[in-house]
Amino acid sequence: MVEFEFNLPHPEPLVIVISGPSGVGKDTVIQRMKERNLPFHFVVTAATRPPRPNEANGRDYFFYSHDEFAEMIEKGELLEYAIVYNDYKGIPKAQVRDALSSGKDVVMRLDVQGAATIRKLCPDALMIFLTVHDEEDLVNRLQQRKTETPEGLKLRIATARQEMTHVDSFDYVVINREHHLDETVDIIVSIIVAEHNRVKQRKVTL
Repeated sequence: MVEFEFNLPHPEPLVIVISGPSGVGKDTVIQRMKERNLPFHFVVTAATRPPRPNEANGRDYFFYSHDEFAEMIEKGELLEYAIVYNDYKGIPKAQVRDALSSGKDVVMRLDVQGAATIRKLCPDALMIFLTVHDEEDLVNRLQQRKTETPEGLKLRIATARQEMTHVDSFDYVVINREHHLDETVDIIVSIIVAEHNRVKQRKVTL
């Protein structure tokens, strides 16, 4: 019998970016992934906007004042940050590096602008674009949230149209269909599993 030796790939921890326009369900998808106790580190984003009902500091976001956020920028404590609808959002640098050092995949929930920044910093990040079936579906979801003024809703819809043009800069696109949340999560998990079984592993450096 002839024996073979295989140089099998050793799975490297991934930086996984879940992005897409406002209203496609990024927060809901992330929450369901957490509920299923998936073995990932879910980055908690720093933000200056006020908490929405049922949001908790340190669980959904780290909520900071504008002065506190400015201090974080000056100290270089953020991996990326951006102004989103007149408020700042950013990714704490230490949180990501600590998780990667422990061997855990890191999942980031980012707007399209933030995803582009991470792509520049980490070309081997796994980029997943979350979207909905069509524009009508997106508008309905934004209206159902009832968190926006009429002017704010118009801004989010206009921004979403522009963000949809950036889908080609992502690795995968996943449609988050209404009432099919677990199916969406299953697809995302299958993408991550497939990436861990690539012969040529992504090399994440941050």
